[in-house]
Amino acid sequence: MSQEAELNYFADLIEHQAKTLGDKPYILYEDKKISFAEYDRATCRAVNGLAAQGARPGDGVAILMTNCPEYLYIFYGMPRGGFYSVPVNVALKREGLRYILTNSDVKYLIIDDALFDKFTELGPPVGSIEKVFVRRTSNAPLPAGTLDLSVLFDAPSERPSHNPAPDAITYLMYTSGTTGFPKGVVNRNHSGNVQQFLALANVLVQSDDVLYTALPLFHANALILTAGFSMCAGVPFALEKRFSASRFWDSMRRYGVTQFNALGAMIPILMKQPEKPNDADNPVRVVNSAACPANLWEAFEKRFGVKIWEAYGAVDGGGVLIFNFGNAPVGSVGKPMPHIEWKLADDDGNEVPLGQVGELVTKVLDKKTRSVEYYKNPDATASKVRGDWIHSGDLFYADAEGNLYFVDRKTDSMRRRGENISSFEVENIIEKHPAVAECAAFGVPSELGEDDVMVWVKPKEGAELDLKDLMRHCAANMAYFMVPRYVDVVDEIPRTGTLRVQKGDMKKRGVTAKTWDREKQMPELELKKA
Repeated sequence: MSQEAELNYFADLIEHQAKTLGDKPYILYEDKKISFAEYDRATCRAVNGLAAQGARPGDGVAILMTNCPEYLYIFYGMPRGGFYSVPVNVALKREGLRYILTNSDVKYLIIDDALFDKFTELGPPVGSIEKVFVRRTSNAPLPAGTLDLSVLFDAPSERPSHNPAPDAITYLMYTSGTTGFPKGVVNRNHSGNVQQFLALANVLVQSDDVLYTALPLFHANALILTAGFSMCAGVPFALEKRFSASRFWDSMRRYGVTQFNALGAMIPILMKQPEKPNDADNPVRVVNSAACPANLWEAFEKRFGVKIWEAYGAVDGGGVLIFNFGNAPVGSVGKPMPHIEWKLADDDGNEVPLGQVGELVTKVLDKKTRSVEYYKNPDATASKVRGDWIHSGDLFYADAEGNLYFVDRKTDSMRRRGENISSFEVENIIEKHPAVAECAAFGVPSELGEDDVMVWVKPKEGAELDLKDLMRHCAANMAYFMVPRYVDVVDEIPRTGTLRVQKGDMKKRGVTAKTWDREKQMPELELKKA
């Protein structure tokens, strides 16, 4: 049996790569180079440090931090001590933040000092949280009642003595709800898919590659597909604090990046940058894209001298991944891998005829380890997994060769700038405004790709609704990417006989000459990202 065949969990892989690759750089961050061996030791310190603070196997840790190496030490280190982690979107605030910190049952919170006000706004107590560790990014005093994050990394770097259990939870990844609050997708040791990741890394990554991400680490793309694939392939990756279109290609040259992942509006945004004579003078060979606009695909490749590979996957997809390695038409995500049994189905589960739109439904790869489970939400789990089939909630059509083309999301979810948005959450917050009676939120096409958020609002009888005041209410109570751009004030919001809002006609009507546009009417509104 080879060494790789003995790697059951990601912790095994981290230790293996540390022994095999030693001082080879793994994380490139600002002017730092963190080796595979250093990374292994740092994850051990994080676990041993938390255990010294009273944590026991089965305890959870929420991570509310911006991109930094410590994020990765904590996230991948926690399972080594039997703990689980919960990455939290740094844009969340108030009730959205409280829900995740409470629902996830975490006992510990690790947070940036610059984000600490978000936590204090919630007031005590918050769920089961017992201790808060603060990462210092400034000279501001340590908040009262908290511990400096450095206490965790002052711990010994020896391998934790804990023996991981196959069914122990390793992390919860919250995904936006469409008819309720976000759902925590459960990942366990036995569903870590290490062997699949190793096999994919052999296909996707070359031995001399350098990967890169400026996407937030609270998203699976940066956390799993970049940091994880780099670990599997044994190659470095560059970690940026945040995405900057104007400095993007300079970063590629600085770090010698050969591959990066592009989500959401990244490709349209980069295409909108002023053209430069050296656009194609960069080391990148492959861009791993999700939802690249078909009309920009070939133009992007030509301008920047790269090759786009398109892919489809989801944190609650049961391990299903689909790739177009340039072997399928532009605009297609390609064909599902040969071992995946799939169909495009109508609302009754019947397969639709070739060329017609249907929901992607895939057969569970392994009932014990590869199904989908939502934390403390059996109803959502039962709706997602019906019998032997996982319902993606995403609509596709297939061509005669079996290539799939993404069409839309079946749910009321929206996606803006790479962020999933629950219409329920938007509506819930807007309807708390004193002048609003009802609200319906939905996505309309954006010039950058994906969606812009639009709402129909019915004012309370006798109330005067000031839309600028409404936008200030939104900015204060929801994540920046959720704040609506377009508003139509209406007398009634159409509903079915069972009171379900009829959004189909709203989407067809979309933006009209009478629609209020926040970006035009209120350009001074500041939407803070954190």
